[in-house]
Amino acid sequence: MNLVQDIAARALHALDAEEAHGVAIKALKAGLGPRDNGLDDPCLAVELCGLQLRACVGLAAGFDKNAEVAGAMLAAGFGFVECGTVTPLAQAGNPRPRLFRLSEDRAVINRLGFNNQGLEAFARRLQGRRRQDGVVGANIGANKDSEDRIGDYVTGLRCLWTLADYFTANISSPNTPGLRDLQSGQALDDLLGRLMEERRALDAATDDAAPRPVFLKVAPDLDDTQIMDICDAVARHGLKGVIAGNTTLSRPDDLRSALRGEAGGLSGAPLMGPSTQVLRRFHACAAGRFPLIGVGGISSGSDAYAKIRAGACAVQLYSALVYGGPGLVGRIKRDLAARLRADGFVSVVEAVGAG
Repeated sequence: MNLVQDIAARALHALDAEEAHGVAIKALKAGLGPRDNGLDDPCLAVELCGLQLRACVGLAAGFDKNAEVAGAMLAAGFGFVECGTVTPLAQAGNPRPRLFRLSEDRAVINRLGFNNQGLEAFARRLQGRRRQDGVVGANIGANKDSEDRIGDYVTGLRCLWTLADYFTANISSPNTPGLRDLQSGQALDDLLGRLMEERRALDAATDDAAPRPVFLKVAPDLDDTQIMDICDAVARHGLKGVIAGNTTLSRPDDLRSALRGEAGGLSGAPLMGPSTQVLRRFHACAAGRFPLIGVGGISSGSDAYAKIRAGACAVQLYSALVYGGPGLVGRIKRDLAARLRADGFVSVVEAVGAG
């Protein structure tokens, strides 16, 4: 069945990239997505900040912006799914075309600009999800024209508090002007301070004991000083971890596609090396104070294993699905489990930072 679905995924390449994504979402909503057998190798299971993940391979934010197919992607085999980025108010995003396949490079450039249907629609869909299906996170952001961007993150946390299993504050998209300014200095302190103040208030007012960790998603375009400052701020304010990283504004010299000059964030295979180097630097700087989730360029079990050995407790992917089809996640998990066992690791936890 996965073979048929992978062929169908390749057929989508005849469509405009954004149209193809829309068709894929509709197919998943109609129940036409792949089905994993649910028998993941136990060595892939991990506890992440109180969250029990059946597998350490997750779906990155950006694929399911409006929380429409979280259950379908969990059924496809992802160990956890991150929906969003969602902003308080619906917004159309940047003008089309704004999503480009760089097929020769197995990469994607996007300048979508947080296009989404807003918190109300997002929350309504999360209310209808089956909790037993697995872990679902909410990636929250700020509206482009907001007068209080930090307040937008607080609003997202408050609105979705009892509906999501974890939260990610996305301050690293390059497609909302000025957003990355929140990654440093007083702006970062103000954001994390207000977020965690709200988190404490919500936690105190909630009856259940669910962990609901808050993570920070950062860019791969950071120098050592910025990494050190972010790590110190995350630890000081009590966030549970960092997701490293997002798309990059840089363009490697060896990109071959004629679309390489398009504006926006680059993701996919060319990001694997640079993002893993940044992850390794975060691991060294974090020094065990909080866990890391590795994102950027993963398209194989070997890539996932490299992220883990660089310091990631779990990994996420998205762009590789464009080229690998929906059966990719199962192949990655099987390959990763084989590599862990070949190197004598009983669990993924033992391999974290081993590189």
